[in-house]
Amino acid sequence: MKDNKLNILIADDEPITRMDLRELLQESGYNVVAEAGDGFDAVEACKKHHPDLVLMDIKMPYLDGLSASRLIIEENLADAVVLLTAYGEKEFVEEAKAIGISGYLVKPINAKSLIPTIELLFKHIHEIKKLRRDINEISERFENRTIIEKAKGRVMEELSMTEEEAYRYIKNLSLCKSISMRHVADLILQQSKVDTRCRRKAQ
Repeated sequence: MKDNKLNILIADDEPITRMDLRELLQESGYNVVAEAGDGFDAVEACKKHHPDLVLMDIKMPYLDGLSASRLIIEENLADAVVLLTAYGEKEFVEEAKAIGISGYLVKPINAKSLIPTIELLFKHIHEIKKLRRDINEISERFENRTIIEKAKGRVMEELSMTEEEAYRYIKNLSLCKSISMRHVADLILQQSKVDTRCRRKAQ
């Protein structure tokens, strides 16, 4: 773990509890990026630090742990949230699952319960990150292709080019100006009229 430290945020309204958790985590090689004493501060700290994991007490002032966790998960401010609670009722568990909580620990928390839970989450968190990167890459490629297709259609219409010629027009401009085809496509779509002077240069 020490070569791949998880960045963890501790949210608990008891300073002693936060101190104990920090010591347990740091002794095990984890990086505590911030602490929060209430739900609002926990959300704001996540916006600032984007931790891998949040340890969230369910009983929090101003904004309870479940509500804060819901905001953190919905806004993608952390990769995982584990609730710290004195409760284990089925209703609580079902609500936590519906929110998207990655796990929960029943107080009092000790190293024997805390560290194995985090170790199990470690691989899960990295799988989530990889999945998000893959999704973002696919979305970006799809968006780029859509914009390029729109620009290509405009070039075909205004410069009376075939589809292949329009594609080559955009590609050659990209190579000539050392910018991406997406950037060329954006510029074409932003113009009131396609610049015919570029036709000769791009062919």
